[in-house]
Amino acid sequence: MTVSVSSRSGTITPFLAMEVMERGMAMARGGVDVLQLGVGEPAFSPPPEVVDAVSAAVSRGHTHYTDSRGLYELREAIAADCHRRRGVQVSPDQVVVTSGSSPALLLVANLLLDQGDEVIIPTPHYPCYPNLVTVSGGCPVFVPTAPEDGYQIDVDRVRRVITNRTKGILVASPANPTGAVQSPKVMEDLTALGIPVLSDEVYDGLLYEGARNTSPLTLSDGCFVFDGFSKRYAMTGFRLGYVIAPITTIRRLVSLQQNLFISAAHFVQTAGLAALAHGEPHLEMMVAEYEKRRQCLVDGVRSLGLSVRVPPAGAFYVLADARHLNRDSLALAFEILERAHVALGPGRDFGDIAEGFLRFSFAASSNDIELALERLHEAWPSIADGRR
Repeated sequence: MTVSVSSRSGTITPFLAMEVMERGMAMARGGVDVLQLGVGEPAFSPPPEVVDAVSAAVSRGHTHYTDSRGLYELREAIAADCHRRRGVQVSPDQVVVTSGSSPALLLVANLLLDQGDEVIIPTPHYPCYPNLVTVSGGCPVFVPTAPEDGYQIDVDRVRRVITNRTKGILVASPANPTGAVQSPKVMEDLTALGIPVLSDEVYDGLLYEGARNTSPLTLSDGCFVFDGFSKRYAMTGFRLGYVIAPITTIRRLVSLQQNLFISAAHFVQTAGLAALAHGEPHLEMMVAEYEKRRQCLVDGVRSLGLSVRVPPAGAFYVLADARHLNRDSLALAFEILERAHVALGPGRDFGDIAEGFLRFSFAASSNDIELALERLHEAWPSIADGRR
C-alpha cells in the first residue's frame, strides 16, 4: 500500500546538527571515537537533589496524569522563581508546564496563528522556530542580524516588515546559536511596537562577563515567556519546560495542552520542584566552568583561522565564520567529522544568513573540547588546503 503524506510535512526542514550527530553516533558504533561539539548537551549531571527527587517520586507512584497546567506546587515555584530572577510578580495561573519548551512554543503558535499569519524571527535563529510556525499554519518572516553588531536586533528593520498579519516577534536572549544577549534598549523598543513578544529564555542564567538579560515580562503584560530546565539545570532528557502567558489567553492555551499533550510527566515535574529549590549552587558551578570552556573554545577556534567577531555573552555556543573554506556548511561539517572525528553544527541550520558558518558547543567537557581542538589542528591543513 502506498501511504500518502501531507505536503505540509514536506516543508519541515531537517535539524542538520542532529543529522551530523547521528552520523557521528553511527561511526562510534563502528568503533570510531567521535567528539560531539555540535549539539547543546551539557556534560554535567543534574543536581543530586533532582536525581533523588525523581527516584523517590517514581517509588511513591507519581507516574500518573497531573492537571494539564502542571502541578500547582510547581507553578507556584515557577512564579516565585520568576519574581526572584526577573523582579516580576506573576500568578501561578499564568503558567502552563509542558514537556520541554518546544511544546510550549507549539502551543502558543497554535494559539496566535490563523492560516497565513506571520511571526517575525531575527536570524540566525534556532532551527526549529520557522518549522514550529509553519506547522501551525503561519509564515516566518526573517530579520537579519550581523556579527559586527554583536547580533543585536535592528528594531527599525523589524518595524519595516510588520503587516496586518503579524502576530508575534520571536526573540531568543541569550540566543542559540550566537550567544547574543539583547540590550535593554532593544527589548524596550521591541515591546513598544505593540506586537506580542515571544521570548525564549531557556538559556537565561547562562551569562558571562557580567551580562544581564532583559525579559519583556518587565516591560509588558502582553508577552509570552518560554523557559525550562534543560540548560540551566542540565536536565535535557527530563523534557520539562513552561510558558508564562497573559492571563486572558490561559483558558485556550490549556485547551490546546489538554488535546495535544495532556500533561508533563508527574515524576519529572517533581524533579523540577527539586531543581528550583536546590539547583542554584549547581548552576553557579556550571556557569563558572562554562566561562573557562568558552574562552578556551573561542581562542581555539580563532587559532584555526575562523572568525569569531564577538565572544558569546550567554548560552554555550560559538558561531564561527568558515565561509573562506566552504560556503556549504553541511558538506564542511561532514568533512570535518570524517577527517577529525569531531561533530559540529552546520550554519545552514540557523538560517540562510549563517550558511558557511559552523557552530561549536562548549557544553561539552573541558577534556573533549581540548581533544577536539587538537584533532582539528591536526586535520586542518588537509581541510584548508583542499579549499585553496
